[in-house]
Amino acid sequence: MLENFTNLDWISAYAVPWGINVLFAVGTFIVGRWIAGVVVGVARKLLTRARIDVILVNFIVSILNGVLWLVVIIAALNRLGVDTTSLVALIAAAGLAVGLALQDSLKNFAAGVMLILFRPFKAGDFVEAGGTSGVVEMINIFSSTFRTVDNREIIVPNGAIYSGVITNYSARPTRRIVLLFGIGYDDDIRKVKTIIEQVLKAEPRVLAEPAPFIGVADLADSSVNIHVRPWVRTDDYFGAMCDLKENMKIAFDENGITIPYPQMDMYQHVVHAAPAQELKR
Repeated sequence: MLENFTNLDWISAYAVPWGINVLFAVGTFIVGRWIAGVVVGVARKLLTRARIDVILVNFIVSILNGVLWLVVIIAALNRLGVDTTSLVALIAAAGLAVGLALQDSLKNFAAGVMLILFRPFKAGDFVEAGGTSGVVEMINIFSSTFRTVDNREIIVPNGAIYSGVITNYSARPTRRIVLLFGIGYDDDIRKVKTIIEQVLKAEPRVLAEPAPFIGVADLADSSVNIHVRPWVRTDDYFGAMCDLKENMKIAFDENGITIPYPQMDMYQHVVHAAPAQELKR
């Protein structure tokens, strides 16, 4: 009888409270897991409606899901009577150590978030940034991939991109070609302008509006420099620029327009040796 009474006391004193705590902990875990799923789903929908990049949405949702799971586990352990203060302190210390060890990675991550949110460029743009230039192929969280004009693949950390100047050559639909031609002082400027206008009109990629600019830039030491600045579509920029240079040179040659180039005249001073009899004197 005494043994039975002792067992009942043990059950009422330890087993029942512990069992209740276990049930509450399991309930906390199940409910917390459901709430975390709801919060993650709502966050994903809101971010998607905000038209944020899919890569960033997935990354943010993954971080949010991990944080919520950690909170749920700590709450469940706390309901079991486990002292979670030390666990939280340990997690905080581990997070600080990891943060210090991954300073550069965190910098690249923050820059990647800014690039995806503010979008100074997108995939397919020709960009000069981070000490390189090329077509943007991919923007990731930590780095971006560029393809250079000679078909090399360059991976640049996002921190290097966002901390410097970003030049996006594809941001606007049109670009202005800047050309400089030098002609001789004996050439007729009005004739040269007429030739340039004819070459520009013959090039279909040159836009009529805005009108091209043709003007004397400088009266240099050996040439009259003329600025030629036509507008073209951004996609036609490089090809139109090369063809205009070639066609201008051909037109100048056909019309007798000279293009001065640096020259150097060398004079040789010859010293004749004195006759032998003069040396004997």
